[in-house]
Amino acid sequence: MEGLLTGRKAVVFTTSNTPRDDELRLFGDPLENLWKTCIFGFCGLEDFQRRNFESMIMSTPEQRAGWLAEVREIVRKNFIS
Repeated sequence: MEGLLTGRKAVVFTTSNTPRDDELRLFGDPLENLWKTCIFGFCGLEDFQRRNFESMIMSTPEQRAGWLAEVREIVRKNFIS
């Protein structure tokens, strides 16, 4: 099967309430596998980046503002010339 998205980039932003170390220890990283292998890999897309922001429930307004600035920078670097 030939993927239809070959040659394109993808960036996925996800959020969670579980601290990263706990999530990796307890579950591995199922969302990374889902997006990378089951969705984009299936479509033939190899240039993939995922950024998870956590812990949402414990975050401050300042931290969330910083995350939004990071999202803008990631999008700028990947999609805006």
